[in-house]
Amino acid sequence: MNTRRAWIEAYKLKSVQYKLLISIVFLAAALCFYSGFLGYVEGRKGFSFSDPVLNLFNPVDLTWLIFSAIYLSLISGIIMLVRNPVRLTLAIQVYTVMILVRMAAMYTLPFNPPPGMIPLNDPLVQFFGSVKLLTKDLFFSGHTATLFLLFLVIDKKPFKQLFLILAILVAVGLLLQHVHYFIDVFAAPFFTYGCYIIVKRIRERIVFLDIR
Repeated sequence: MNTRRAWIEAYKLKSVQYKLLISIVFLAAALCFYSGFLGYVEGRKGFSFSDPVLNLFNPVDLTWLIFSAIYLSLISGIIMLVRNPVRLTLAIQVYTVMILVRMAAMYTLPFNPPPGMIPLNDPLVQFFGSVKLLTKDLFFSGHTATLFLLFLVIDKKPFKQLFLILAILVAVGLLLQHVHYFIDVFAAPFFTYGCYIIVKRIRERIVFLDIR
């Protein structure tokens, strides 16, 4: 089914419009709150610890490799999700829950960045202007979690495998650059999968949030 026909079929039901709209509204609200929360996290005192995995190697700057994989995944994922309203709505709902869970995790564990970390500067953001660099949004890795989310919600097998490979590539890159502790990266897929299951269970029990 092509993109236009998929949206036409989806929008034949008024409920689909409301579900997608409400999901977008909740995501926007979560992102607004998340933005302010990151400022709070960056300004508070945290703690560091000696990571036995990071101690095995010196940090290497892989910024361009990491963001190339991230942007390739995001652009490809968005293109594929836009073609499927059902999967798009699911992705938005899971991502919203993931933001809330990640805020709770960061609030509970106020980590300082790993010693020797090479800051991860987004090349695209830096090109358009300077923004405050975040270094304490650690537990758990948002980049790894987002790419793993694409692996979960995309239903075409070849692309699922691609997103999984890219998620692993980014996870390894973050560790090699000492941007995250090992536990941050290791925990990200488990938290993401937990959010995915939570959303699926809620959709099964609250028909209004589900799209069949």
